[in-house]
This record gives sequence, structure tokens and C-alpha cells, in this order.
Amino acid sequence: MSRQSITLDTAMHDYLVAHGTPPDDILTELAEETARALGGVSRMQISPEQAALFTLLAASLNVRNAVEVGTFTGLSSLALARGMAPGGKLVCFDISEEYTSIARRYWARAGVDDRIELRLGAAAELLPELPNEAYLDFVFIDADKPGYATYWGELVPRLRQGGIIAVDNVLWSGRVLDPASEHDESTAAIVAFNDMVAADKRVQATMLPIGDGLTLARKL
Repeated sequence: MSRQSITLDTAMHDYLVAHGTPPDDILTELAEETARALGGVSRMQISPEQAALFTLLAASLNVRNAVEVGTFTGLSSLALARGMAPGGKLVCFDISEEYTSIARRYWARAGVDDRIELRLGAAAELLPELPNEAYLDFVFIDADKPGYATYWGELVPRLRQGGIIAVDNVLWSGRVLDPASEHDESTAAIVAFNDMVAADKRVQATMLPIGDGLTLARKL
């Protein structure tokens, strides 16, 4: 038994993606347009294996109510919506009209725009407007790192028992282990957030070395 996960180089990553359910033309074109139009900022997209995982989780959990904080150009929301039960609703929060305008086009192309509601504005101000009850099946957080603790605090109470909350970038390109980098606000926020999740008795959590690190937590 291996003590730790295998390190992925480009060839191994390509093999991994090719041997799961691969991105279809719409997901591929969305990723390519984002890279072409936005350049280096496109690295904020989730990885193709994360997209496949989200579709699988949404379908397996029979997700009907979900929230995403940080939509960017829509790859993660598209993947989630595709796996959701008919009549499901995904509420997305983002601050960028520019980036989410790309998302809207691809949601429509994929035929899932009827499942997605986009709310533009600061999530910290908008999340309290959600129903104050434990009704969410799935949550994905992938936004500004200093806001993670606030989003967690708003959304965990709104998760149903057994619901899943996923959080991206929790390894932060390895900077979580670099003491010197803790002077950076985002890095310090991720380090503090990871410690907070590990101590949160409301959830059962695991951190996966997928993409830039993905925490999955189940509401107890």
C-alpha cells in the first residue's frame, strides 16, 4: 500500500483524464475559449478531472439544491448542473459580468441554463439572503481566499445532513507549507481556513490532491 498519492506529470495527468469520462466538445471549447480570451487568468478554471468528479457527485447524491461561490467562466457550474436531478437548481455567486457572460453562453449551449440562477455581487452580502434552513445538497467554494471562512460560515448551516461542501485551492500550489508565504493575505487565509475545517465537528472532511487541492466535507 502506498503511503501517499502519486505525483502527476503532464503525461500521467493526460492518461488520468483519458481513462475517466473525458470532457465533451462543449467543456473542451469552454476551456479553450477561456484560455484564448483571458490568458493566464484561465488557470482559475477547475481541472477536467474535477469537472468529471462534480458531475459524478451531483448525480450520485441526486442533487436538487446547490450553491456555487465563484463561477468564473462556468466550467464547474456546467459540470455540476449536468449531474443534477431534473428540476434541480444551482445558485451561482460571482462579481464579474465579463467572465460570467461566457458562462451564460455555454450553459445555454449545454441545455442547463434553466437549472442555473446567477446572482452578481459580493457573496458575503448575498449569501444571507438564501433560505435560512438546512436544504442544500451540494456547495462549491472557489472564490477569493480571504472570504472562504465567511462563505463556510454561511453555507455549512444550510447544508442538509449528508450534504457535501467542496472547496478548491486548499493546497495553494504548496504555499500552505511555506512559512515565508504566510505574509501573503490569501495564503494566510487558506492556512487558517484549512485549520478551521479540520477542527469543525459539524463535518467529516478529507483533503484530496486533485487540481490545486480539493477539500470535500460531509455534513454530519
